[in-house]
Amino acid sequence: MEGPKHTFTYTNKDFVYDVCRTDGKTTDATSRFDVVLRYGWAEKMKHGLFRYHLGDLETRVLPGECGYIAQLNIQRGTERRKPQVILSIQQQFDCKLFNFNKINSAEILFEMQNAEEMIAEKGCAPNGSCATCVVIINASPLEFGHCLLVPEPSRCHPQILTPLALQFGVESLFLSADPGYRVGFNSLGAFASVNHLHLHGYYLNHALRIEWARTQLILPKKSLYRLVDFPKAFMFYTDGHEDARVVATTVCRLTDLLVERNIAHNVFMTRGCHPNSESKVLSSVRHGVRIFIWPRVSCFGAKEESAFNVALCELAGHLPFKNREDFEGLDEDGVKEIVQGYLLSDEEFDDLQKQIVEKLSTALYRTAEYL
Repeated sequence: MEGPKHTFTYTNKDFVYDVCRTDGKTTDATSRFDVVLRYGWAEKMKHGLFRYHLGDLETRVLPGECGYIAQLNIQRGTERRKPQVILSIQQQFDCKLFNFNKINSAEILFEMQNAEEMIAEKGCAPNGSCATCVVIINASPLEFGHCLLVPEPSRCHPQILTPLALQFGVESLFLSADPGYRVGFNSLGAFASVNHLHLHGYYLNHALRIEWARTQLILPKKSLYRLVDFPKAFMFYTDGHEDARVVATTVCRLTDLLVERNIAHNVFMTRGCHPNSESKVLSSVRHGVRIFIWPRVSCFGAKEESAFNVALCELAGHLPFKNREDFEGLDEDGVKEIVQGYLLSDEEFDDLQKQIVEKLSTALYRTAEYL
């Protein structure tokens, strides 16, 4: 991978806090980040750098309380690169296999770098080089703008979430003025396709129920919540005014525990309502970010073929279908039955919650250990 041609440098002054929806859908608001990402992505599509042309996907909202957003995306199921065989959540990086250092440099959109981190030297490694995140196209896109956020690709991190990676993900959400921009992470054993640390980012012009879904506060000092509605998840909330590194470190203490216990997991981040909001109706306010973590049943070996893979976007309520029959025939109950097969039992989830609360209750912030 050659160096990117463009560096997107930003500070906290570029963060957008006043974000709202209109009639449950995303707005046309854009930020400097949105302009760079959207224009660059559209140009790459125009020049044929994707495996297929992504037009307007056929979309329908499934009737029911979950409000699933179903999309027909047949070519992603047939044209995408064959996923790597994953045998362990802690599988080591293998330089002989495909990784993001081997991509065509033309697939690079830009490089992200926080100027405030540079000035304070907080984001710099011992050799003096500051932390960066390379943003590349996903050649088999789920939706418009589908990109991969790859922190420090040359360091060859395996697909295990780190505070630095999560920090870039959270900051990219606050850099966007569009509430339809989402970021997520699949661990190994949770349908990650490549064992090289990366997050997914993309735009979806539809509201997801998790943006306002009911939550239960389980650890006040760490802003840790539990999603009350299906599917069960842990959730952190940030309004963007606290240090993103602190938030990222706290979230990764939870995901580190999952890795230690060999529990696969998916992470999904989206603009959302404050969890303490008393509104019983769909609020248009999306000033903060909700960070969901789903511990789940591991899937090793070759990926299973089904109506859809249960990964980060499916758990969040966005369903890319591989064939028209399932797209037109599956209802909410059918979707919930598929998803339930990948979730922990109530007993397993409750036991895990106790372990997480105990760990986070006794942990002190030690951000420096991750730098």
